[in-house]
Amino acid sequence: MKSLLSIFIAAAALFLASCSSYKYNTTRVQNLDFSQYKTYGWLPPVDSLSKNYFTNDISRSNIISTANKQIEARGLTYSKENPDILFRYVTIVNNKSRMVYSPGYGWGGPWGMYRPWGWGWGWYGGGPSYPVGKEKFRYSHVIIEAVDRKTNSVVWQARGSGEIRTPEKAINNLPKVVEGIFKEYPLK
Repeated sequence: MKSLLSIFIAAAALFLASCSSYKYNTTRVQNLDFSQYKTYGWLPPVDSLSKNYFTNDISRSNIISTANKQIEARGLTYSKENPDILFRYVTIVNNKSRMVYSPGYGWGGPWGMYRPWGWGWGWYGGGPSYPVGKEKFRYSHVIIEAVDRKTNSVVWQARGSGEIRTPEKAINNLPKVVEGIFKEYPLK
């Protein structure tokens, strides 16, 4: 029973870890009427100094083509000559670390069975966790900005941030991330 429960817990943890989701944040010029922008264009992407998985043709295509669909769905038309608003993006991948904690101590049994350092609750484990080391991981940010062409100032910026498990999966997930970013755009 104990090994079956351990397998179930490990499988649940693996499943939850594989569902790493992106978080979205946005900022904008508050009293600006975004419906005034009718045409859009693109500025070159901003170079990132960090280790980056997204500086290849596939990534660029995933970002630009998805962004174009999202922008045009909001009523803007692409213009190479004289766009009202210009978009650009930057991608950043950071190396980070976090503490890893023990799962607790003791051995099985429900409702307060004996543990070596006292009484505890629940099935296996249940004692206090304590740090056992650090785990390294990669965290990415996809940032899209809108620049008013007349004033040359940023009027909107949104960021999708999340943990990267593998570079290939991160690149394939870019369309979803860009769609999530454009849900933050002031025009629906």
